Amino acid sequence: MKGKIDLEKFLQSRKEVLATWPTGAEVSLEDGVNYHKALPPEKNFAVKLKKVKEEGITAIQPRAGVALLNEHIALLKYLEKEGEADFLPTTIDSYTRQNRYQEAQRGIEESLAEGRSMLNGFPAVNYGVYPCRKIIEEVNVPVQVRHGTPDARLLAEITLAGGFSSFEGGGITYNIPYAKEVPLRKSIEDWQYVDRLIGYYAEHGVLINRESFGPLTGTLVPPSITIAINILELLLAVEQGVKSFTLGLGQCGNLNQDVAALHGMVELAEEYLKRFGFQDVDLTTVFHQWMGGFPQDEARAFAVIAWGAVAAALAKANKVIVKTPHEALGVPTKEANAQGLKTTRQIVNMLKDQRFMVNEEYLLEKEMVKKEARAIVERTLELGEGDLVAGIERAFAAGVIDVPFAPSRFNLGKILPARDDTGAVRILEFGNLPFDSEIREFHRERLKRRGEKEGREPSFQMVIDDIYAIGKGMLVGKPRTK
Repeated sequence: MKGKIDLEKFLQSRKEVLATWPTGAEVSLEDGVNYHKALPPEKNFAVKLKKVKEEGITAIQPRAGVALLNEHIALLKYLEKEGEADFLPTTIDSYTRQNRYQEAQRGIEESLAEGRSMLNGFPAVNYGVYPCRKIIEEVNVPVQVRHGTPDARLLAEITLAGGFSSFEGGGITYNIPYAKEVPLRKSIEDWQYVDRLIGYYAEHGVLINRESFGPLTGTLVPPSITIAINILELLLAVEQGVKSFTLGLGQCGNLNQDVAALHGMVELAEEYLKRFGFQDVDLTTVFHQWMGGFPQDEARAFAVIAWGAVAAALAKANKVIVKTPHEALGVPTKEANAQGLKTTRQIVNMLKDQRFMVNEEYLLEKEMVKKEARAIVERTLELGEGDLVAGIERAFAAGVIDVPFAPSRFNLGKILPARDDTGAVRILEFGNLPFDSEIREFHRERLKRRGEKEGREPSFQMVIDDIYAIGKGMLVGKPRTK
């Protein structure tokens, strides 16, 4: 761990970042700090998340973003009122995510001409600080920036100065699943800048929440890989002064595994925070409803949403990211988005006073997921020899960390996941993951058991069957019958 970026060096870097698009000239750190301090506490993401955690409830949050400012505000107000969202998003468009602000500007102009959004999100950089503040002022709950940007430095500067109080992503989670050619060192260092910026706000009395993107590729990601990456992004963030951090996990589908993974992730993260001397961090969790393929039929889609809500509620996740019944059909309407929220609200309310029944399978799952994640993190730390960024870079190059189905050429891509007969995600091909014989035998035995039930050897066909299973009305992909 190399420590916080030197303030003078950081302030010098800011000049270059803010000069990359005209709206950067609107950003003032002093003004941004003062603006946040003037906002009511109920509009601060970190403050509200801490309260949610203390109260033991699972808050609900949608995804949403359109190109035009007034339409975006109207959408968020609708989701707050009709959908009863506890937290609101601003999902950023794809051009902004790739720092292609000129094309984003054309998207705004085309949207104005067409009278509808021609972008798949809100181009915050193009609008600048003051329109962002209008969003914050028009709603009554905290708003988070959600995107998918390897280099989010200017986006962070503008949105944080604009009053957004949570920023999702990280140098790993917003690179490996999203980009092909971006080197890890580049994205991690750019995200260290983002975390140093948030650390600066913290030093001046303003808490900004940071959240790691848990689902990664959203396709049969073994929980231990997600957990290891979350912990590495947590350590990178707190090193730069972040004081509020949300660990993210994508739903796998087996209830024991999902609950055990969320609980194991928190336990392991707390262990590493203590080990490296970061005692003053508010740690929270977010659970993402199913991120893979959805059924086209709305009634069936609601069942998938409901199952994700059950897992989040019983795991006592502090927040759940909600899907819509239009997932298989394209961009959802505001009404469909609100329906997903209301479905989830009904379930988390019904289950808020119920507890998950601890069982032997849950205990085994938690033990194994912690053992696997710890093995990955420890090997990464060893490879770094005191430099966490170098350790992560080397770990990906060696396949010590390996995300299934990721587009990045800096990800080895040698592992293959598949479900066992209970629907839990296991590892079929281990690649170079640093797992001992006990872990490997555990996965092999579980997949062998499924193979015996289905009368086939565990193979790549299982993987394919599992990827499409939920869209076809099941969790485990059964073999095709004649």
